Amino acid sequence: MALIIYESTKESFLNSVTNDSITDDIYQIYQKKLGKSPKAQIRSWTNSMEYMYKVLNDSEIPDNAGVAIEFTIPTTSKRIDFIISGFDEKDSDSVIIIELKQWESAKKVDKDGIVQTFVGKRQREVAHPSYQAWSYASLIEDFNESVQEDEISLYPCAYLHNYKISEDDPISDDFYKEYIDKAPLYGNGDVIKLRNFIKKYIKKGDNKRILYKIEHGKIRPSKRLQDVLNGMLKNSEHFIMVDEQKVTYELAKQMARDSYIDDKKRVLIVQGGPGTGKSVVAINLLVNLTADDLVSLYVTKNSAPRNVYFKQLKGSYTQKYISNLFKSSGSFINAESNEIDAVIVDEAHRLNKKSGLYGNQGENQIKELINAGKFSIFFIDPHQKVHIKDYGSIEEIEKCAEELNAEVRKIRLHSQFRCNGSDGYLSWLDDVLEIEDTANYDGFDYDYDFEVIDSPNELRDLIFEKNKINNKSRLLAGYCWKWEKEGRENTDIHDIEIDGLFMSWNLGNTDTWAIDEDSVNEIGCIHTSQGLEFDYVGVIIGEDIRFENGKIITDFNKRASTDPSLRGIKKMYKENPDKAQKTADEIIKNTYKTLMTRGMKGCYIYCADNNLQNYFKNRLNSIKMS
Repeated sequence: MALIIYESTKESFLNSVTNDSITDDIYQIYQKKLGKSPKAQIRSWTNSMEYMYKVLNDSEIPDNAGVAIEFTIPTTSKRIDFIISGFDEKDSDSVIIIELKQWESAKKVDKDGIVQTFVGKRQREVAHPSYQAWSYASLIEDFNESVQEDEISLYPCAYLHNYKISEDDPISDDFYKEYIDKAPLYGNGDVIKLRNFIKKYIKKGDNKRILYKIEHGKIRPSKRLQDVLNGMLKNSEHFIMVDEQKVTYELAKQMARDSYIDDKKRVLIVQGGPGTGKSVVAINLLVNLTADDLVSLYVTKNSAPRNVYFKQLKGSYTQKYISNLFKSSGSFINAESNEIDAVIVDEAHRLNKKSGLYGNQGENQIKELINAGKFSIFFIDPHQKVHIKDYGSIEEIEKCAEELNAEVRKIRLHSQFRCNGSDGYLSWLDDVLEIEDTANYDGFDYDYDFEVIDSPNELRDLIFEKNKINNKSRLLAGYCWKWEKEGRENTDIHDIEIDGLFMSWNLGNTDTWAIDEDSVNEIGCIHTSQGLEFDYVGVIIGEDIRFENGKIITDFNKRASTDPSLRGIKKMYKENPDKAQKTADEIIKNTYKTLMTRGMKGCYIYCADNNLQNYFKNRLNSIKMS
């Protein structure tokens, strides 16, 4: 169910502003309903409500029109700033959604629906206000049964009351026209324009009746959303299930339906290494459970797989609202218990303990996810921990499930490397990298194309050639070179220089590097490739790992300072050297194993350390000769 913090009629709202009590009223109700203090929002409420008083202080806007402030959207932690409800000229239910902003300026960013502005004490890239307002309206349309069945019309807009929008302002650039057309943009001096927008759709008051219907509307995916998703999946070659993937999918689907019927929590843990098709199962579940009227969300900590799978699923469709089905793992701090029918967590080994930029929000991401879902499924590979803050484990999932009285089942997917190869290659890597003592020494089916390449330029040329086939080959590297702020959007500025090779890290102006047409010209890192698959990869192994005295040695000092994966390791080393070294060993080795298993048909490597290069050659030759 949705939640409205403050609701009244227009007349009552104006009186509260006149009496200087509106901020206190919102504050008190907020504390009562959510059980926490909203001190950080007081100033913005005070400022914004004065402006909304100006807008609504018009006799043609009915006194008994409904007013809602801080409307929490189900399945999200997002809140709509201001809502006005009433009837249009045909007596149909009508709702105005207003996104309020305190901004005074913004910069254009060449990313769909994104601008840059000063917020949170620094310049940040954030959603364009029109995109934000429109996406909120789309969420309500697609998940609120009352809105669907009663045909309540939603009209979003954005009001930047401190922002004087100039004639050629970046915020109103044609680049954002698609969203401004859907959700008009108003700035400082546009009170009359915003009034006219409201009066166009609100002719009569409803005494808050429509607000009540929306607040108490059942959460349910719309028929439109179901149809679009089904159409997308049918038209996508990327998500065909085979063999045990189908078995896992059917088990998950049954558990989700059982939880939907009896309201009992169930958790399914799916363990599988690279190439097992974990994400294929996850996306099929997202689409098909939604088609079965279950509110389902696809969740990852890392944004790269979310963005890529969304783009692949979407294909040529323009309905960007399905992006609302793809969520960050930190989005569930305030979620109600059993709010979502199915929470589908991919790359669960990457989950953090807490959320937020500084890791200080919420209690436990795993517990929050299980709490939010009637059914939760976690796809996990224990050997893909590649960050010092990676917290997800089978043991922690089981522990949190027990605390929340959830039934737990486990299933394992075995690697197919769906084109060639087998579990043998993965096990061989475990042995070569000294990840597991019990790993396979002998090698792997040589149908899988693995080669040690003598120079990085030769490696690049090989991947360029392979990529001509279908744009499914990429260069990857360990994070041993800085990703400099200057030049992050320019492929001609070279971050990586090694033995005559000069190339750039993946550019910062795209969220879908793994499938972009030109990204073969850049080198990807663990953060842009984990959870994704290619046909062939070329991996540059940096100086953070070497072969010395017959052993694999890791060196966290060789990692770039811009890499967050081992942030805090030097402090840990001073306090507990053994723990720090063990942590660094695990993360660095796992990183290279993960990079070297992104290619489903083949992997080619070049090592910065000559001894490591020769070690790999010797191990490979022993396979060829056997």
